[in-house]
Amino acid sequence: MTTLQFSLTNPPLSQRNKGVIIAVVAAILMSFDPIFIRLSGVSGFDTAFLFGLFSALSIAGVMRFQQQQSIVISVKKAGWPAMISGLLMLISASAMIMSIKHTTVANVFVILSATPLFAAITSWLLMGEVTRRSTWVAMSSVTLGISIVVSGSFEAGYWLGDSLALLSATFIGINQAYLRKHQHVSRLISVGLGSSLMAIVFFFVVSPSEYSLQTWLVMATMGLFTAPFGRVLSHVATRYITAPEVGIILLIEAILAPLFALIAFAEIPPFNTLIGGLVILSTIYIYVVNSNK
Repeated sequence: MTTLQFSLTNPPLSQRNKGVIIAVVAAILMSFDPIFIRLSGVSGFDTAFLFGLFSALSIAGVMRFQQQQSIVISVKKAGWPAMISGLLMLISASAMIMSIKHTTVANVFVILSATPLFAAITSWLLMGEVTRRSTWVAMSSVTLGISIVVSGSFEAGYWLGDSLALLSATFIGINQAYLRKHQHVSRLISVGLGSSLMAIVFFFVVSPSEYSLQTWLVMATMGLFTAPFGRVLSHVATRYITAPEVGIILLIEAILAPLFALIAFAEIPPFNTLIGGLVILSTIYIYVVNSNK
């Protein structure tokens, strides 16, 4: 008699699958950013300050819980690579927050889809990392989608917000590639430093005493939970898959964020943005299918 044995344990995930799953979760968490930013009811500088403040507190709490040594010692061990990554996040996160104040949510996240282009260029410059042909094709399609979106922005008066979104995409891509080069850098520390820098820089141009209770509660929810851990996971994903691939997966934000804005604020994306978003969604689907072959 043959005895059949069944294993109750699931087969281990491959490194690539781990990276894909982590990047998808990061994209979902960060898709909630514009909802909190709009609900904050304060200026871009104030929103950036509160985001940095609460994110820094959240990251510090997690680090203290996980590690036996002090946070100061952990930061010193991380060294300059963590500080540089924090500076890159200071620019990218601040620009993203400001852009949402000056253009539609759909425009911001469709333009942020340019991130893989800058990640691929930076990866090539820093590490000579070869980017697969399918990734370059996907990025070309993404560039077309962005061009369609931006073509209608000047007439609608969204040029400032769109420019800030493009600046954010540039530095997100650079940071993803930089962290892939410096694998040893703690992603918690890099995001914590970036958040701390945001709080420090914008503290000198804001008036916290004038914030309403709603502003404090909304930004606490964003800064303590969804925003920092979405960014940490997006950085962690670069340990398992290339920076351009992480950027491609994060394009999910370009679909989810406008959908959430439509539900929360009845914000209907411009026609050009819908067409550009369709191009990007098609790109994501084709890229994911081809990458699994």
